[in-house]
Amino acid sequence: MKLKQSSVVLATALGLMLTADQVAAQNGAPGSNPLERPVTEAVETATGTQQELDDWYQEKAALEVRHKAATANITYLEDRLAFQRNVKTALAGDIGELKRRLEEADRLQAVIQDTLNTVLGRLETVVENDLPFLPDERRQRLDSLARLNARTDVAPAEKLRRLLEAMLIEAQYGSTVEVVAENVRVAGRDIHADILRIGRLAMYWRTPDGKEVGTWDPVAEKWQILAQGERRVINRAFDMAVHVRPTQLISLPLGRIQP
Repeated sequence: MKLKQSSVVLATALGLMLTADQVAAQNGAPGSNPLERPVTEAVETATGTQQELDDWYQEKAALEVRHKAATANITYLEDRLAFQRNVKTALAGDIGELKRRLEEADRLQAVIQDTLNTVLGRLETVVENDLPFLPDERRQRLDSLARLNARTDVAPAEKLRRLLEAMLIEAQYGSTVEVVAENVRVAGRDIHADILRIGRLAMYWRTPDGKEVGTWDPVAEKWQILAQGERRVINRAFDMAVHVRPTQLISLPLGRIQP
């Protein structure tokens, strides 16, 4: 299209120039033809028009290239925007799920904490109502658990682990036998005696010479003196506990059953 229009303009200009030359030749004097100037101006105008057309076509081609690039960029940005929207939707779903899990974790943590408090309270009750052995050690263990249980910077799992350890230790007391020396108060007297603990079932005491024996009364919550008829079997139990006498079946007085 561009070549056709350029050819037409140039052909027209050449035709005018040839016509002007012919007229000048007939008149015999160059420049005396009155059509020469208009023809020259027409040629200059045609040349200028052709240059403007060439510039316009170049500008048009550049604009088309820019338009294609802009269109491609818009398509790319739209695709990116759609992708980012999908990412935003997915992130919103993840955030919602995380919030739900955090709320559930807080709720479970509160439930676990309440359970730990309840179990610790029951353990304290068991220790308070149990036989009075290792009072300092057991009280310190419970106090340590109470302090740990009140801390908010300690994970519930760690609190549960420590509580289970304490419960295991208390449970193991039920299957052990030991003899320790302590001071006990019996009938208003302070007596230095050996204390025999048989699991969590019963506790007995005797003087170092073995002439006096007694037991812990869980109902009255105090040490009692046993009759002299029980002295022999109590001494035998002490001897078996410290491995002085071979283990054998004996019948020990267990006292009253606590209601």
